[in-house]
Amino acid sequence: MPRIRKGLLQSTGGAVAPTVALSLFGLIAVGGIAFDYARMASLDSELQNAADQAALAAATQLDGKTGACSRAANAASALIRNDARFANDGNASGLAITVANEATCDRTGFIKFYKNKDRSDTGTLADADVNFVEVTVNSRTARFALTPVVAMFSSGPLSAKAYAGLGEAICKVPPVMICNPDEPIGNTDVDYDFAVANRIGKGLKLVTVGNGNSAWAPGNFGYLDTGSSTSNPNVELREALGWISVPGDCSSLEGVKTRTGAGTTVTQAINTRFDIYERANNNAQSGTGNNGNGNNASCPSGGLCPPSINTVKDVVRKNAPANANKCGLANNEWELPSPEYSPSSPTADLALANMPQAMGYPRDKCHAVSTAGSCSAGKIGDGNWDRNAYFYVNYNWGSADWPGYTSTATNPLPSNPTRYQVYNWEIQHRGETIGGKVILSTRTTSSSPSSEDYDSPICSPLQGYGAGLVPGGGTVDRRRISAAVINCNAYNVHGGGGTVYPVKKWIELFLVEPSLNRARTDANDVYVEVIGETTLGGGGATASQVTQRAVPYLIE
Repeated sequence: MPRIRKGLLQSTGGAVAPTVALSLFGLIAVGGIAFDYARMASLDSELQNAADQAALAAATQLDGKTGACSRAANAASALIRNDARFANDGNASGLAITVANEATCDRTGFIKFYKNKDRSDTGTLADADVNFVEVTVNSRTARFALTPVVAMFSSGPLSAKAYAGLGEAICKVPPVMICNPDEPIGNTDVDYDFAVANRIGKGLKLVTVGNGNSAWAPGNFGYLDTGSSTSNPNVELREALGWISVPGDCSSLEGVKTRTGAGTTVTQAINTRFDIYERANNNAQSGTGNNGNGNNASCPSGGLCPPSINTVKDVVRKNAPANANKCGLANNEWELPSPEYSPSSPTADLALANMPQAMGYPRDKCHAVSTAGSCSAGKIGDGNWDRNAYFYVNYNWGSADWPGYTSTATNPLPSNPTRYQVYNWEIQHRGETIGGKVILSTRTTSSSPSSEDYDSPICSPLQGYGAGLVPGGGTVDRRRISAAVINCNAYNVHGGGGTVYPVKKWIELFLVEPSLNRARTDANDVYVEVIGETTLGGGGATASQVTQRAVPYLIE
């Protein structure tokens, strides 16, 4: 027994047990912190993911229409269900992460709306004002499993918020912009409006700004950066303006970049919409080439450039083209008649004795009277164009006759139609005999030598583009373009440079005439008629004319 007692007293087995016992609390605490922190971090990730998804869902509804805020709040709270699988707080919502449905357009609560991206806006908000939304999800708690050993029982309330907006772009449109014609000199108001509704049917004289870096003025027009990979700006713009499928990136509704490269070769691409094709020697398909004014074809290879089915214009041909390379202006293949339409009064119709041999849709009389014009609004006309001269020259209808002939059962014209309305009326009734004349037929002029006035495509089939496009349904209108309106004075717009300029609005324009050197016009300028504000989402006259793409994006 003494020996056993002595051995027990001298034994060293289990000497570390007290140390282990004392350190066990610390080891459990460290392990508990790791375990419970992982739970808390996972819960935080779940909450942030839910906030992100809720904000994105809400942003999709910010379309500026009535009820946008209400729809956004409903989307944030009900469109997507997210679960907090690491929350164990016994919340009445169970695993679901919830968002309070606050439909009011304001900057308070769990769903906040803003007009400006930097949240700097103040005052009352309306559905039309809201562009951004901030969503905060309801808080949840992670109750710790092991950390209570060190007197920590829960994470406390955890929440998350996210801020999102809606990125929008307009697609399938030629990259054209104009400086707001209504903007006064010295304007600093970036929101200065262009009253489109008051301009419908009025001519707009667009003056190109060329390649310089000088400031752009109201009424100037230029081109937008398409984001194309083409290194040659002239080729890039001709592709975008001539091809039926517009290449390059969509143009943001929020802001666009201008593009240098405006010149005659660019407007030649617009002329393809009128059945006019300039060809370069190195692109000739057959026969003798045509240098035109450019270093490449007006329709670069890789795309199609068909005209509209209605190519009414003020140029004629001596005869039908022998091949595809005989369809340009450069060698007088298309040429102006003699005399041209050259009115002497900004208000009176042309006298019968002064009628031209051929005539397209003319400019407003106040623009057509001289190179500078006499319109009171400068580059904006008054909508008073010579309807009597147009119908007399093209159909031999007198001023007392054409109103009755155009009052057809289908698509009748009003008493003072716009050029775009006449254009569409002719398309709808093409080939019909009305008032003794076939609509959109070829007409031989009485000038010497006689020439042919082709109102439907004659060159397009030779280019391999078909007989011309009939707008409507899924077919675009080749004499209709969309353009961005920018307050150039307020933003001090200059050509090129990569600066993004906000767009005030997008408008629809009718191409009235091809761009060429006349006695009173320049080959670099474009004359259009205002149709109205662009209808996004594929509405309007043709379903595929304009496409809007909207993608929600997270800001923070």
